[in-house]
Amino acid sequence: MSVLPTPLRIVVAVVVACGFGATATAAPTLNVGSKRFTESYILGEIIKQSAKGAGEVAITHSQGLGNTAIVLNALTTGSIDVYPEYTGTIAREILKLDQVPPLSELSARLGAMGLAVAVPLGFNNTYALAMRGDDARAKGIARLSDLKAHPELHLGLSQEFIGRADGWPGLKRAYDLPFATPRGLDHGLAYEAIAERQVDAIDIYSTDAKIDKYGLTVLTDDRRYFPRYDAVLLYRADLPQRLPKTWEALRRLEGTIDDAAMRRMNADAELEHKDFASVAASFLAQHPGAVAATAQAASAGSATASARPEEDLWHKIFGPDFGRLTLEHLTLVFVSLAASIVIGIPLGILAAKRPATETIILGATGVTQTIPSLALLAVLIPLTGRIGAVPAFIALSLYALLPIVRNTHAALTQISRGMRDAALSLGMQAGTILHKIELPLAAPTIMAGIKTSAVINVGTATIAAFIGAGGYGERIVTGLALNDHGMLLAGALPAAALALLIESGFRVAERWLIPAGLRRLPQR
Repeated sequence: MSVLPTPLRIVVAVVVACGFGATATAAPTLNVGSKRFTESYILGEIIKQSAKGAGEVAITHSQGLGNTAIVLNALTTGSIDVYPEYTGTIAREILKLDQVPPLSELSARLGAMGLAVAVPLGFNNTYALAMRGDDARAKGIARLSDLKAHPELHLGLSQEFIGRADGWPGLKRAYDLPFATPRGLDHGLAYEAIAERQVDAIDIYSTDAKIDKYGLTVLTDDRRYFPRYDAVLLYRADLPQRLPKTWEALRRLEGTIDDAAMRRMNADAELEHKDFASVAASFLAQHPGAVAATAQAASAGSATASARPEEDLWHKIFGPDFGRLTLEHLTLVFVSLAASIVIGIPLGILAAKRPATETIILGATGVTQTIPSLALLAVLIPLTGRIGAVPAFIALSLYALLPIVRNTHAALTQISRGMRDAALSLGMQAGTILHKIELPLAAPTIMAGIKTSAVINVGTATIAAFIGAGGYGERIVTGLALNDHGMLLAGALPAAALALLIESGFRVAERWLIPAGLRRLPQR
């Protein structure tokens, strides 16, 4: 009895259908990006809503695209058209300059990359280091140079700050600091860590809303190491010509946001628990040129935001976006799983039938599993020329290969030689033996590998939110940015429940796909 061919045909049909869907021509859009911290989310929403007021094209916002490398890849490959950036980051991190030149020179240098920079928003969000106020006073630390005399301090620095050219390596050299490079700490969690006295100093952004809340002392940059980080729009150079009305709407943002206004907006999101869209809408409603629809959105957003502190976890889980996130997560999991089955089972068969390939195939799938997910996603963005679902599907398919390939290989190699010889003595060909005897006998073990891959993919798919692919990871990324434990759980708990449901579904599927006699065979 044939067991696997029918499911395989279904899998192929699903993959082909998804491929056609992915290549369908979309209407012209302006794709806005943002990084994974509160201020970038808010600025991304301000850009989106301002552009929407022009009424020229549809607008999308890919939120929380990870660090500078990921969002810059998305911009240079055309996956996004514009995102908020800072002059210091452009000069030091992107262009590798020692100083921050005028905006016109930055734009000229970016031209070789097909990019440009303009529209200074009006505020400077520079890097700084901060300590608990009581500790700073007790130890007499007010300047960065004072840190040299206190090697006993424990630093908690964000991963990006540790790796940036304008971050920790240069700061340590400039001030001759005695500290070893610390382990990375997510920026959204750093304030809690310093409040709990797990670390003594953290890197901050000067417009962070929690500086005053936690009573931190910002250390003076007495050697002027950090450049100015004036907020600007970094965009594809053809944007003004391609979408002139939209660009004119974005130009009206120039000089509208000062330091205090940005701190207030960050506080609204992080301390008052307002959503990013309503914070942006409220700001735009207070400035000339904001369209009526923006004011209405601000009013609606404020009503929603005022209810949020009173919402319990149940309401956060089953919020208005629950259906969309569930569909996105299921699509990520099952389309990537389908591709892994189509690729993995033949690879497992090849490894079992051709011993010379065994080491290469099993070794390659094993090594793929060890590649850090964010690193793989960052590599796939320039390779595929886009962000979102396509690189996420590829990454998830690669991660799901190992259990399927190994289980297929193990199941086939455990079938006794005597059974194959008996089939050969009856005149059966090798292909018929594989199709009629070996694959049905191996089906329970192969299904176990597929089930393992599916469950693993549910958790791994949350990482896809870092490149704008959606799913439950969207809530987790937002929760990390805001240090909102409820939002984190609202993403993690549905993912865990989905994993349990998928495992139960596979148990039911096994009864349908695998004959009872094979299910009762002892597993070796």
